[in-house]
Amino acid sequence: MNSNYVIGIDLGGTNTVIGLVDVKGHIIAKDDSVKTQAHPDIEEYTDAVAAVISKLAKENGCEGQIEGVGIGAPMANYYTGEIVNAANLPWKGIVPLGWLIEKKTGLPTKVTNDANAAAIGEMKYGVAQGMKDFIVITLGTGVGSGIVAGGQLIYGFDGFAGELGHVTAPVLEGRACGCGRTDCLETYASATGIVRTAKIWLETRSDASSLREIESEKLTSKMLFDAAVAGDKFAKEIFDFTGAVLGDAFCNFIAFSAPEAIILFGGLANAGDLLLEPIRKRMNENVVFLWKDKVKVLKSSLPGADAAVLGASALGWK
Repeated sequence: MNSNYVIGIDLGGTNTVIGLVDVKGHIIAKDDSVKTQAHPDIEEYTDAVAAVISKLAKENGCEGQIEGVGIGAPMANYYTGEIVNAANLPWKGIVPLGWLIEKKTGLPTKVTNDANAAAIGEMKYGVAQGMKDFIVITLGTGVGSGIVAGGQLIYGFDGFAGELGHVTAPVLEGRACGCGRTDCLETYASATGIVRTAKIWLETRSDASSLREIESEKLTSKMLFDAAVAGDKFAKEIFDFTGAVLGDAFCNFIAFSAPEAIILFGGLANAGDLLLEPIRKRMNENVVFLWKDKVKVLKSSLPGADAAVLGASALGWK
């Protein structure tokens, strides 16, 4: 069999996006017709996914040429191929997702969480090509991470290593986290965390800001970015604060694994230098002297809309 393609699946809480990807990392075709929440029965869901995979192969003339399937999903365990107690998915408990997809497609299937998929994608197709030691930090609704050391993704003994979003942030305001703890890094440095900062500051400070014209419940991280770019000093200070929180956290991550680079992935990473510059400044001010000005802080080079599918697809290669 001439295996020139893999399938990458981004399993989200609302939508599932399935892509046919070639060996160079080009998405040949993509399908988002499977709505995750519309399939409360896992058998029905995996039937729908398998049907789309078959359709993509047939429509693009590559039947018999697909090497495997890679899936990025919340709370997914690479070792077992299972999703375990994912809060925002319609299936509760332990779901043998990888086994079901493999059974219904006949294709080898690997499953991991979205942050690990992002790290594998960066190593296969992105800015981390050629690197053997790096960390990917995903800045979305929460904060996730994929840690690569010696060219190997670190899964830990139970498959759940890399939850750096749930280390304690270098700020102690008592912010509750969805995991049940307080002051996790993601309560400050995620897209939702930066909005929490803005709302707290708007309530407790009197600075003039265009953000005061926006209803609190409608405030988004994109609005904060737009305000900062437009010159709003208050919004700019929020990004400086968030960057400092991440920079201090990165000092600890660097001491742990001495990465060549820390790569930012996800929606909030699109703020670019507005976030990257305060991260670099704070990190190099406070990191142990061994690593001062040595570790790169980079933005993911994977194309935004396709990054999750590409990351997952990298799992599909042997």
